[in-house]
Amino acid sequence: MIANLSSGTGKVVLLGASGKLGQMLRQMWPVPDDLVCHSRYERPGFVSFDLCRDLDAARKHLEHARAVVCLSGVTPRHASQSGDALSLNTDLALAAVHAAHGAGVGRVFLVSSASVYGRAGGVLHESGRCEPLSDYGRAKLDMEKAGLKEALDIGQQTTVLRIGNVAGADSILGGWTADMAIDQLSDGRTPRRSYIGPEALASVVCRLTQVVGLPDIMNVAAPGTVEMGRLLDAADLPWVPRKAAENVIEDVELSTGRLGQHVRGGALISTAAGLVAEWRRFTQNDRGHQHDLAQAYL
Repeated sequence: MIANLSSGTGKVVLLGASGKLGQMLRQMWPVPDDLVCHSRYERPGFVSFDLCRDLDAARKHLEHARAVVCLSGVTPRHASQSGDALSLNTDLALAAVHAAHGAGVGRVFLVSSASVYGRAGGVLHESGRCEPLSDYGRAKLDMEKAGLKEALDIGQQTTVLRIGNVAGADSILGGWTADMAIDQLSDGRTPRRSYIGPEALASVVCRLTQVVGLPDIMNVAAPGTVEMGRLLDAADLPWVPRKAAENVIEDVELSTGRLGQHVRGGALISTAAGLVAEWRRFTQNDRGHQHDLAQAYL
């Protein structure tokens, strides 16, 4: 059953929209005029404020928004470069929930990751156990728990989005190098992951901001899994196999049943070729956008 549309007419605010996922959502969002994009630092076309330190500015820019999508966060790479602690993910989520509540926002979406599941195994359901293996996965799980508890306490509708691998923002397509090596399992295959393309991600998130009655936690991915090696093969990017370590996680498959109640899952591409095609459309779109920005400053 597809959920009813929300009657909210405000825009959607993307907090932390300057990162890779933010880029994808900005470029592929079905209705570009529907977005207000935020960055901590001043950027052309963005609103800027420090989410944790300036809640008054945050509330001002979030006022009358239909929804807030909180992409703001600290990744391991960012932490190693900036010195920020991974626990800042929780601080940012709490700030987003409070600012949204003060601004009368319909719903907050806290962006999380499939890394919270870790080695849980099997098809990963939102109500199942989480066994994160990395500090990042543990930090994201802490963020989810704290954000949802605070939202419940103050009465702010909030949904956590556990997003699978995103084609082009992942370590395979997005992190490809000429000497790329991928684990080869005992059966000759490579590890399999739940994926979603940039276009599909933007369409799904846009759709979710328009519906009511969402659960607290939702997985976001296309149905099924895709082999990492096949993804690079479809993109004509060379790679070499390496013997998989004993502790390698062979499968990470997100259940998409909840998502399918609100988004028609059959429209989501889950083949390597389809994901690569979406990724290429995003990169072409992004190059065109960068050209337009450059021309604006000539």
